[in-house]
Amino acid sequence: MEKEARFRNKITWFSTVFSVMVVWVHSANGELFLGQSEAARKVAAFERFLGFTIGQMAVPGFFMMSGYLFYRGFRWEKLGEKWNSRIRSVLVPFLMWNGIYYLGYVIGSRLPVVTDIMAKGKVPFDWYTAVEAVLHYSYHYVFWYLYQLIQLILLAPVLYGILRQPATGAAWLAVCFWGTLRGVTIPHLNLDALFYYSLAAFGGLHGRALVEGDWTVRRCRTGAALVAAAAAILMARWPGGIGEGVLMRTMGPLGLWLMTDESRLPVSREWMRYNFYLYTIHFALVRLLNKTAARFFSGFWPLPVILYLLMPMFMIAVSTVSGSWLKRHVPKTWFLLNGGR
Repeated sequence: MEKEARFRNKITWFSTVFSVMVVWVHSANGELFLGQSEAARKVAAFERFLGFTIGQMAVPGFFMMSGYLFYRGFRWEKLGEKWNSRIRSVLVPFLMWNGIYYLGYVIGSRLPVVTDIMAKGKVPFDWYTAVEAVLHYSYHYVFWYLYQLIQLILLAPVLYGILRQPATGAAWLAVCFWGTLRGVTIPHLNLDALFYYSLAAFGGLHGRALVEGDWTVRRCRTGAALVAAAAAILMARWPGGIGEGVLMRTMGPLGLWLMTDESRLPVSREWMRYNFYLYTIHFALVRLLNKTAARFFSGFWPLPVILYLLMPMFMIAVSTVSGSWLKRHVPKTWFLLNGGR
């Protein structure tokens, strides 16, 4: 396998692992099945460990991969090309899926059985609510990530102007991290997302030899040290402060990347190429499945844990089957919904 193909294959593998983590983040179900019981608290503690500690590395990992790929070999003359490709891969799916989710909630809130499970009352069907839903993801909550990513992409001229020189770039990263420690807020933009994205962008501009270099024992040990440090923060009564959380979420994905020998990774399977589509559809399906199961099997304590653990497999199966069908039967629609992936 060529070096570029190995790099892309590694990106697909990491996207798949992070996608599984994201599904677990949104699959908590102990209280739905078991109410406020002691069993529910034990289930919640287990699910928090996977979804709200380990799983919290997933979104920073996605921010870092996005930032690295955007600035990998970036030059001023590539700005228009990069923006144009992100219109197709990020902005168009963001708008389309927000509209689809809004219409789905409008219809579902008017169907007797479905509206009871949704528990949102009758969703208004008017222009104001529609525009709000499309632009601000009000019925597709997981798209906060794409909302942040769109803003980060628009900041490319500013970020590149700062990050293109190693000294100013390093100073910028220090300022961003300091801002997260101090709880500085920026309207509409998460400062920790800016830090993750900027760090990876810096790597794409100045650290390609480190990020894409051949695997070595020394490289693996460096990665293992980062993962060990992230685990130490996690076990030391995490989350602690904001700074500890950001460090853990940064060092974990970076360490795993350095530890992984891309030359030994199997070629990614077809089902692993539906990660973006999985991200777009999983939230509503996870909630629907959990709420429906809890409605019929309330109090059956093994089920929430089993369902939680298997949820990524269910979502992968659904996304692969439905995505394959869309790709085969409505390729133009699929192209738009999946951002040309």
